[in-house]
Amino acid sequence: KTLDTYKIKHGDMLFLLSSDRKQSNASLDSTSMNSASGTSNITGDMGSVSISGSSMSSGSSQSVVEDEVDQILYKEDGKIYRSRNEQLCRHGPQGKCLHCVPLEPYDEEFLNSCDPPIKFLSFHSYIRKLTGGADKGKFVSLENLSCKIKPGCTEHPPWPGGICTKCQPNAVTLNRQRYRHVDYVMFENASIVDRFLNYWRRTGNQRLGIMYGRYEPHKDTPLGIKATVAAIYEPPQKSSKNVLELLEDPLEGQVNRLAEAVGIRPVGWIFTDLLADDLNKGTVKHFRGNINSHFLSAQECIMAADYQNKYTNPCKLSPDGHFGSKFVTVVVTGDASDQIHFEGYQVSNQCMALVNDDCLIPTKDAPELGYIKESSEKQYVPDVFYKVKDTYGNEVTQLARPLPVEYLLVDMPAAFPLSAQYTFKAHLHTEAKLFHVENRQEIGETQDYTSLSSYLQQFPPDRFLEAVSDFHLLVFLATSDMIPLNMNTIAPLLEAVKTNNVDIAFHFKKCQEWATVEEIMAAHEATPRVQREPSYVGPGASPLPPIGSGAGMWTCAHCTYLNVPEKSACDMCSLPK
Repeated sequence: KTLDTYKIKHGDMLFLLSSDRKQSNASLDSTSMNSASGTSNITGDMGSVSISGSSMSSGSSQSVVEDEVDQILYKEDGKIYRSRNEQLCRHGPQGKCLHCVPLEPYDEEFLNSCDPPIKFLSFHSYIRKLTGGADKGKFVSLENLSCKIKPGCTEHPPWPGGICTKCQPNAVTLNRQRYRHVDYVMFENASIVDRFLNYWRRTGNQRLGIMYGRYEPHKDTPLGIKATVAAIYEPPQKSSKNVLELLEDPLEGQVNRLAEAVGIRPVGWIFTDLLADDLNKGTVKHFRGNINSHFLSAQECIMAADYQNKYTNPCKLSPDGHFGSKFVTVVVTGDASDQIHFEGYQVSNQCMALVNDDCLIPTKDAPELGYIKESSEKQYVPDVFYKVKDTYGNEVTQLARPLPVEYLLVDMPAAFPLSAQYTFKAHLHTEAKLFHVENRQEIGETQDYTSLSSYLQQFPPDRFLEAVSDFHLLVFLATSDMIPLNMNTIAPLLEAVKTNNVDIAFHFKKCQEWATVEEIMAAHEATPRVQREPSYVGPGASPLPPIGSGAGMWTCAHCTYLNVPEKSACDMCSLPK
């Protein structure tokens, strides 16, 4: 049969959309065409295919669930409204002219006139710019950069045996990113950061933490997004004054699930780079961000890109279902006035691709320079270029071996609100000593039942919700092996902390699991830390017990450990007799 059989003429446009429903008994004769609506249904031996012109642009990315803040900003108008200018406007109060008409969120003149000037477009302003115009961004697609050879090419042997233009990745020219996914980093209160910095104050060693919080609209930037930090979790690590080594964290999944249950998520990572200058004045040295130094080292850029690849940003405009990342980097270092200062950064999407495809490595002796690997038998690496002005002011293209990492950075402010906010209410109890932070055993901060008992004794019974509203305490309760709590049993407590519901908290306090926790704390409180064993040898020794009497030894009902009679709690499991 020919195309005339299906009433398809030269010049007709056909749009294909795959359908999951297959019709095995369909015939080629059952063809319907609706020329008025531009929609056709063609049924043949291979099944049924629905053809719709409006469905091609949607693709599989329609099933992507974007972040809540993105869904909010998509619904906003985003335009910058201006009031009537009394000097320039010549119309009435209901009219509009060139001097008072609303501006688009990506208007460069307005962004430069802000105080301070907004250097980067917000991500949603960038999307509005792409989807604006007459076509409304019909063919806009945010594609992720790939530096790998496309798999599946059968025209030649695999690399290093051969390569062709079909599977070879394109050369990359690095450009400064014009937008950023997050425009502002806000710590809810100073207590969060002070608690994190106490480790450096006590040891002088650097520290790293994962920031947990939420993404919210940022009103100071058109269609902007801010990362609000509610807690800082400190994973296992080895640190010194100059080196930080991050260790594997077996509790990462549990901590993320607990954070999700209380309404927060990982939003970034923070690390210190501090060196005390004058201990009496409390000043620190300023060696980042000046003309002779760097903002982020190449190793830090690679680690930031690795985190951003781990926590990608879901996006329905990308064929991959994700584009870029909202995960931020915060550096705690000294500023020009020798005071502790917070600087926020992200690496560009190009840097994320270079790190994801294992193309970027640090240099040995210059922290401000990265290096693009050369192709080897195991890996093909495309050429990477960047543009710079020479001594005559001409723009020249250079190979990124080495590469200044400033081309990969996007900066943002990081600060505190005018009025403190508290997701976790334990910080409000200023006279109480906060619960110990995890993974600080080397400085004497151990999370155990003794510290838990001492911490909870500071709060009266009617302030139980405030006492347990501490992220580090919740992590200890949910991950401790000895406490009979897991994510299912602790769920009511997490809901109480999330909603600040006192009734749910007191109902949880009466459950059997928490009663067991209180018994364990009471046992640790009653048992002295150091207790000498009875001696049967030497001056003042006790008389030997009768043979076979067991000397009154008692067996623990929980772990079957044999304890001396003087003990009221088991030496092995610390549970009461």
